[in-house]
Amino acid sequence: MIKGMRSTIRKHSDFIMPENCATAKTPLFIAKARKTIFPNDARYGLITTKKTFRLAVNRNRAKRLLRVWLFENKSLLNPELDYIFIARTPILNTLKPNGVAFMKEALESLDKQND
Repeated sequence: MIKGMRSTIRKHSDFIMPENCATAKTPLFIAKARKTIFPNDARYGLITTKKTFRLAVNRNRAKRLLRVWLFENKSLLNPELDYIFIARTPILNTLKPNGVAFMKEALESLDKQND
């Protein structure tokens, strides 16, 4: 867990999002959000698949990048939403400012969709 941030989603059943949930697609990741079942204690989950990232070192790096970008934009996280982030291959070749900007866009878009 990132210090000062919400808890992570751990159970497989909690990762499953309905088809009509809010979605934001970027070149680096796909972000989904839904109302949390724990008011004022929303969570986030990170998905990096073996199909997308064959090597474990790349899967771990993608998750680390997503966590850093989330931390940089933690003020935009809505405490009433659970978030899922699905990493895409180009995430490994991007610079931090670009990732932070894409995360900001995605979080703002998800927040608007859930109003």
